[in-house]
Amino acid sequence: MTPSGPEGSRVAPLPPRPEELLLVALGAVPGALLRWLLQADPLANVLGCLVIGIVSGSEPPRPRAMLLVGIGFCGSLTTFSGWILALERALGRGSVSGVALLLLELVAGLLAVLSGRGLAGRLARSRPRLRR
Repeated sequence: MTPSGPEGSRVAPLPPRPEELLLVALGAVPGALLRWLLQADPLANVLGCLVIGIVSGSEPPRPRAMLLVGIGFCGSLTTFSGWILALERALGRGSVSGVALLLLELVAGLLAVLSGRGLAGRLARSRPRLRR
C-alpha cells in the first residue's frame, strides 16, 4: 500500500538515511552470527520472534531499536527462506512429521511474539514513572 498525500496523489517513500542503514547493518551481523552458531532453525526463529515481540511491544515505540534489533538483528537471525527450504525438503521426502514440525514452529513463533509483547508491556508498567 502506497501512502497518499492530499487529493489521493501518491507520495514516494523517503530513501533511508545513512544512520538508519548503519543501524540495520550493525544489528544484522550479530544476528547472522548467532544463527550460524545455533545451527538450529527452529530455535533461531522462535528466539527471533520473542525478541521482535519485545521490541515491537515497547512503549513508547523506539524506531532506532526497531532498525537495530528488529530489522537488523532479528531479520538475519530468522530467515523465511531457510524455513521454506526445510519445508520443501520435508515435503520432498514425504515427511508428514517434518511438515508438522514446521507448522508447530509457526505456532511457536506466533506465541513467542505475543509473549514478547506481553513481557514488554509488563516491563513498561513496572518501571518507575518520572514526575513532571
